Amino acid sequence: MSLASSPTSFFIATTDGARAKKFYEDILGLTCTEDSDFAVVFALANAELRISKVQSFTPFPWTVLDWQVGDISNVMQGLERHGVNFLQFEEMEQDERGIWTVPGTSIRIAWFKDPDGNVLSISQR
Repeated sequence: MSLASSPTSFFIATTDGARAKKFYEDILGLTCTEDSDFAVVFALANAELRISKVQSFTPFPWTVLDWQVGDISNVMQGLERHGVNFLQFEEMEQDERGIWTVPGTSIRIAWFKDPDGNVLSISQR
């Protein structure tokens, strides 16, 4: 049995389902496919994002979800127009906008947080 061709779900958490739904729909442009007592669900390319509604949680300090984009600068501009602030990490050599280029490659990554503090990123590969 191989799971390689099975549909995939990614799980993160929120303490405020309505706020999460607004961010992922209005700011990130995702399509909501379900909003129940348990989760807000969004369609992704060949996958789904399930944002579990919980009483409390501590967000992980690392990236939990990344979108691979064709033009990172253009996507950043669009997100910034919606009030998204990109993160700067002291231990990484990022440019003034917050883009880090993976050493020895052309891969570029920028990070931001959702309203619950989940670390998200966009990357150009």
